[in-house]
Amino acid sequence: MAGLAKEVWINQLTKKFYPDSSFLNYTKDFSSLVENDAINMADAGVDPDVLINNTTYPIQVVNRVDTPIRIELDLFETKNTLVRRPEAIEYSYDQLESVLMGHRNKLRARTAEKAAHAFAPLKDSEFTPVISTTGETSGTRKRMSVEDILLLKERFDSVDIPLEERYLVLNPKHLSDLILFDVRAFKDLTDIVDGKPKRFAGFNVLQTSATPFYNATSLEKIAFTKTPGDTDVFCSFAFQKEEVMKADGTVHMYAKYDDPEERGTIVGFDKRFIAVPIRNKGIGAIVSKKV
Repeated sequence: MAGLAKEVWINQLTKKFYPDSSFLNYTKDFSSLVENDAINMADAGVDPDVLINNTTYPIQVVNRVDTPIRIELDLFETKNTLVRRPEAIEYSYDQLESVLMGHRNKLRARTAEKAAHAFAPLKDSEFTPVISTTGETSGTRKRMSVEDILLLKERFDSVDIPLEERYLVLNPKHLSDLILFDVRAFKDLTDIVDGKPKRFAGFNVLQTSATPFYNATSLEKIAFTKTPGDTDVFCSFAFQKEEVMKADGTVHMYAKYDDPEERGTIVGFDKRFIAVPIRNKGIGAIVSKKV
């Protein structure tokens, strides 16, 4: 039989891959820099000092060392699914969408989970604040409070993180904490209005359930591949748009035609993707305090 028109399937899979509510819509997009599923760029080193009313000339020259960096895009693969008579549905939008929806949703979820983990700081530092919640006790944790968000804002302010394009990505449980505190003020906090998130305390506010976990005692982020334990707690995270990036690479479709045992065609997809902080600056987290 003739092969499937794979470009039709791939175009449909990647169309509107990032919904309006996805925090990945609000990062720097380095996809244009991708070559052979990798990004080659330079670490620009330290920022230069600024002199005011200087009277000493010539001005000192500071050597800037640009360190080459190669970033390989991660590989995300879907499990295979069986499709009956795929050649008959590939030009029917509704039927094709019914097949691809599961693959797209799984790829969306997994790439967002990896990106959220990357954007959350490893641990507390001057430029990457990690703070604990201080609200009322709920079960084994402290709820998020307005004061926690204001403290994160103050930590960003203190190191001159630009006020524009700050984003706070709430774990749904933290969003519920705020709604319980003041339902009228916060019930629509993460709605997208006219394509834009709502704002609170200088942050554009979004939500995702794919937030990473921290050790409750050390407040250090646990590894992406580690299963959270009893001593680990969830977080919400924040970033400034100019300090984080994403990049999309190639998407491939695989097909095993007319499998005689399955009486159909087996299809699967993989996608190259990466999302990381650019300078390990202007990112933060609010971690649920364990009680």
